[in-house]
Amino acid sequence: MIFDLIKKRRAVFPAQYNKKEIDKKDLNRILEAANWAPTHKKTEPWRFKVLLGESKEKLGLFLSYKYMDTEAKPKEMKTRKLMENPRKSAAVIAICMQRDPQQRVPEWEEIASTAMAVQNMWLCCTELGIGCYWSSPGLIEYMDEFFELMPGEKCLGFFYMGYYDTELEAGIRSPIEDKTFWFE
Repeated sequence: MIFDLIKKRRAVFPAQYNKKEIDKKDLNRILEAANWAPTHKKTEPWRFKVLLGESKEKLGLFLSYKYMDTEAKPKEMKTRKLMENPRKSAAVIAICMQRDPQQRVPEWEEIASTAMAVQNMWLCCTELGIGCYWSSPGLIEYMDEFFELMPGEKCLGFFYMGYYDTELEAGIRSPIEDKTFWFE
């Protein structure tokens, strides 16, 4: 049932991933799930750049060097994490949003639509037993130096993915009643 899948979804971080590869057919299935996200005016703003193999290594190097270049006092631990997270992942998907050239909808709607596409990916990963995590480091503003981005396209973060062996903790939420106001 979809409700159970939603409640089971968790952030699973690269440090938790094992070395098992993700089959391209499963990656395509996950991306196809993303493609069915809601989209106002049918702009379909989501764009994905899938990094496998050596390209993950290049991303890690780019992020760590860019961090050292732009940070006044770079922290060694953060530099290492930026380099290692892509390497520890079976796949990394750069989450991008392509702004509608005609700007028929507000930009926030296209960002929200892209986020819904990511939620679809996340739920599909949960069903397949693949751990994943959306990271949005400040360095995404420099991704046009790593990828060729189309005019109006921006990177919103990275979707790290990998299989894992550990048991995940149960989710905790405060009651919905604390966040809901009814008007009759």
